Amino acid sequence: MIVRDLQGRPVIIGGGIAGLMTALHLAPEPVVLISKALLGDDSSSVLAQGGLAASLGSDDSADLHLSDTLAAGDGLCDGATARRVTEAAPGAIEHLEQLGVVFDYDSNGRFLLGLEAAHSRKRIVHAVGDATGSELVRALSAAVRQTPSITVLEDVEVRRLFAEDGEINGVLAVGSSGAISLATCRVVLATGGIGGLFDLTTNPLECFGQGLALAARAGAELSDLEFLQFHPTALDGPRRPMPLVSEAVRGEGAILVDDRGRRFLADTPGGELASRDVVARAVWRELRDGHRVFLDARQCLGARFAERFPAIASLAREAGIDPAFEPIPVRPAAHYHMGGVAVDREGRSSVRGLWACGEVARTGLHGANRLASNSLTEAVTSAAWVAASVAGASRNTRTRLRPTIVPPRPDASRVRPIASHALGIERESETLGEAVRTLAPIAAGYDAASDPALVALMIAVAAHRREESRGAHFRADFPQRGTGPRSLRLTLGRTFEAAASLADWMPATRLDRRA
Repeated sequence: MIVRDLQGRPVIIGGGIAGLMTALHLAPEPVVLISKALLGDDSSSVLAQGGLAASLGSDDSADLHLSDTLAAGDGLCDGATARRVTEAAPGAIEHLEQLGVVFDYDSNGRFLLGLEAAHSRKRIVHAVGDATGSELVRALSAAVRQTPSITVLEDVEVRRLFAEDGEINGVLAVGSSGAISLATCRVVLATGGIGGLFDLTTNPLECFGQGLALAARAGAELSDLEFLQFHPTALDGPRRPMPLVSEAVRGEGAILVDDRGRRFLADTPGGELASRDVVARAVWRELRDGHRVFLDARQCLGARFAERFPAIASLAREAGIDPAFEPIPVRPAAHYHMGGVAVDREGRSSVRGLWACGEVARTGLHGANRLASNSLTEAVTSAAWVAASVAGASRNTRTRLRPTIVPPRPDASRVRPIASHALGIERESETLGEAVRTLAPIAAGYDAASDPALVALMIAVAAHRREESRGAHFRADFPQRGTGPRSLRLTLGRTFEAAASLADWMPATRLDRRA
C-alpha cells in the first residue's frame, strides 16, 4: 500500500530521544515519525539510567568537558565535532526543560550534578535519580503528540529504504495492516544501537542494528564499526535485557570486589572510575578466571541506596538482593556502539537524502571509546543540526516506487552466539575469521537472519582489519596501541569483498541490493 497523503514529507525512523528531538526541531514542517513500538516503549532511550553530560558546574567549562571527551576517545575523536557538542550541551539542557523534562535539583535549586568515569568534574545531569532516559522519553513523547505537524506511525517496522542512483526515494515498512510504502527524498535514521546482537546486553533485544542494515543496503558508508562499548556493571542474573547498574553508583563511591572480597581495581589508575573499557576488561578477566564480581555500595550509600537510585534498588530487589546490605553481582554487557553510519557535521550520510542521528550515527564525537553520558547529550544536540539540514534540503520527490518483495521480520537469534563469541571484550584473528566465514552466506541471503548477520559481518570485518588495541576494541593478538587507520569505512560491497578474501567465499547470486 502506497500512502499518498503523506508522500514527500521527511520520514524519521525511530521513536527514541534522537528521533523525537529531530521531529520536534522540524516543526512546523509536516513530518512522519515511524516507531517500531508504541511511542515511549521498548527503546534503548527508555532504559538509559545515566544522564546528560554538560558543563554546568561553577568549576567546569566546555573546554574541560572537551578535554575529557578527547582523552576517552583515545586519539580517534573528531575534535571539531566534540567541541561543537560540548559547547552546545548546556543550551540543550535548557531546551529540554522548556519541553517539560524535570531534572534533579539540590536544595538550593541548582542542578544535582553527578560524577562518572573519566570525567574530571561533576557534570552529569539526571532526572528521577536513575531514570533519566525514561523521563526524557516521557516528556518528548508528550511534546510530539501535542505537535500537529508530526504524524506518528506506531507499531510499524521499516524493512528497506528505496534508493536509486545514490539517492533516497522512499521507505518500505510493515504494520498491522501489511506493507506500507512512503515516497520521500528525506529520511532520518534514529534507530539506536546493536546490543541485541549479543547474548548479554543492556539494550532491547530488538536493537540489533537495523538502521545500519538499512543504510548499508541503500549504499551508505559505515564507519568505526569495531568500537563497541561493554558496560562493566550489568546486574548478573537471568533477566534479558540485563538491567544496568549505572556508573553513577561507582561515582558515589561503590567499589568492585571479587568473590574473595578483593578489590581488584585498587592499583588501577582511576580505580572503579577508570575508563569503561579498562573496567570492563578487568571485570571480564575476573569472570574468565572463574571468579564472581560484585559492586559493593554498602559503605558509601548503605540505607540511602534506594533513595539515590530507586530504579536500580527495585531491580536488585526483584533479583533477591538488597543493595543496602548486600553487594550486587555484576558482569559486562554490550551497551553502546561508537560506530555507525558515517555522517558529516550536519548528519548527512554518503547517500543523498539520508541522515542519521543518535547512536546509529558515527559523528566522530566518541572516537574509540565513549565518555560516559555523552550519548544522550549527542542525541539532543545533533538532532537540531540534523533537522536544520533536512529542512534546507531539496524536496523533489520521485513518486514512482518500484514493487519489491517485503523482507521477513528480522530475527537475531541465529546470529547472537556468533557475535557473542567473536566480537566480545577481547578479540583475535582466528575467531574473527571464523565469524566472517559463518556470517557472510547468511548476510547474502534473504531470510530473517540476513540483516542481523550483515551488521555482525561488517563489525567482524572492521575488527579484523584493525590490528591494534585502542579504546573499546581489544585484540588479544595485537594488545598494544598501534598505527591503525584513523577511520575505517565500509560499504556493502567492500564488506563482501573483504569476506571473500578472508573466507575464500563468494555469494552464489548477486548481492542483495534491492530496496
